Amino acid sequence: MKKYMLLALLCAGLSVQAQEGNQAPPKNWFNLDPVNDKVNGVSTEKAYKELLVGKQSKKVLVAVIDSGIDVLHEDLKDVVWVNTDEIPGNGIDDDNNGYIDDIHGWNFIGGKNGENVDKDTYEVTREYKRLRPKYEGKTADDFKRKERAEFEYWLEVKEAYEADANEAVGQSQLLRNIDMQLTRYKKLFEAYLFTDELTYEDVKSVSSTDQVILMGQNILTQLYMMTDTTIHLDTLSMYLQQDLEHYAAGADYSYNLDYNPREIVGDNPNQLDEKGYGNNDVIGKGTDNFHGTHVAGIIAAKRGNGLGIDGVANNVEIMAIRAVPDGDERDKDVANAIRYAVDNGAQVVNMSFGKAFSPNTEYVYEAIQYAHEKGVILVHAAGNSAADNDEVPNFPNDYFGRKGNWSHWIEVGASSWGGEGNYVGNFSNYGKDNVDVFAPGVAIYSLAPGNEYKDAQGTSMASPVTAGVAALLLSYYPDLNPEQVKDILIKSSRSLNNLEVSQPGTGEMVKFSDLSVSGGIVNAYEALKMAESMSLKGKK
Repeated sequence: MKKYMLLALLCAGLSVQAQEGNQAPPKNWFNLDPVNDKVNGVSTEKAYKELLVGKQSKKVLVAVIDSGIDVLHEDLKDVVWVNTDEIPGNGIDDDNNGYIDDIHGWNFIGGKNGENVDKDTYEVTREYKRLRPKYEGKTADDFKRKERAEFEYWLEVKEAYEADANEAVGQSQLLRNIDMQLTRYKKLFEAYLFTDELTYEDVKSVSSTDQVILMGQNILTQLYMMTDTTIHLDTLSMYLQQDLEHYAAGADYSYNLDYNPREIVGDNPNQLDEKGYGNNDVIGKGTDNFHGTHVAGIIAAKRGNGLGIDGVANNVEIMAIRAVPDGDERDKDVANAIRYAVDNGAQVVNMSFGKAFSPNTEYVYEAIQYAHEKGVILVHAAGNSAADNDEVPNFPNDYFGRKGNWSHWIEVGASSWGGEGNYVGNFSNYGKDNVDVFAPGVAIYSLAPGNEYKDAQGTSMASPVTAGVAALLLSYYPDLNPEQVKDILIKSSRSLNNLEVSQPGTGEMVKFSDLSVSGGIVNAYEALKMAESMSLKGKK
């Protein structure tokens, strides 16, 4: 879910401009309380202070399927899962689970020689390449009725691929121009104001008659107003670089029909249930593992150690599963990653990724059903395209192609802290029927590789906040089943009392309650109170 971040902000910002005077929230705002701290956090700290003091908890294993995790990070290393049934480095599958030396988890996009996939194509590219030889230049009349469904699918793929590939070229040039201006004026204003943490307020407060300064002030102010006035310019620049790299890679990787990094893995792509391919490098040596590290930190950064941040859950372990490249994850890897997590004891699985096409959806659905049968909760990010998930598929999911939703699947949109009336991440997907709940996902401060800490935003951040609260519930109330956990999270969510908000993507004013099933924001304090009430009723 790390794609299109600045672009989503720019596009959405045209209709949802941040208001002047909007201040940045506290670094740990997602754990804070709406009443006590005046930000729309999930009341984690309040729960620990008022509800959990002296209560016993049970360790919960949370699997994070992502881009790789820095399991050596100072704020994470003490909570990383260790497979005690495996002897490190002996080259033997000691526990007979099909994976050799899987000490902290597994890397499904690595090779046996230790090399790892970093960038990959999009699924639409792979589907375009697969289908083009059969359907290019043909019409529906060229095929029998049974084949026409796939032909219609080909037309959908063709339209999407050609539109996206062309957009990548245009957006790359746009972002290069923005980057040129941002880099120039960022350096100028940092020198002018003697600061290396330039804010919107700094830029706005400059008074000068110098035409270059005034031009720079105008450009930076416009950029801020179209995106997010509460973040440092360094963070805005980081989002820009991510998007610039993303679009610049379009020709070389994302939409390149001849690019095939799967040769690194060396598996048989057609054997979906293949076991043991990949390697045990869950960090992902030589690749960008910021996303997975940041996500894991939100859930489980060691609480109370005086370092960095405190994660949501205080008694969890993180199982690291690498399956998400810089590009689209593959259905085979997603399904096998879910099965790996379930088979090795995970009780909650966080999945902060998604894509528009899924050619092997049924195989993924089988894995989701397997998790359901084993009582494992799956938490998934709704997506960052400011789209309605009731209308547009974001795979994997629990609704397209099925008659009903699974009781163990939780789909999460991104909320903001509420400063100056901003309650929804203006990039967030939503859905009255298919997004269950919202959670903090804007300006989230968490872990970065190499013992660092950075801001990031997206539904990718909202999902682990929710996964952390789910783990917290299971830790203190281990008898809860997945259906009960989901029900608690939805019913205990904090309602905004029919508050009208700007709908992401359209700017139309709608009730916040129309954007998800729950109509609310996850709240750990209320969820734990509800779980306690259920526990007491069960003892009577």
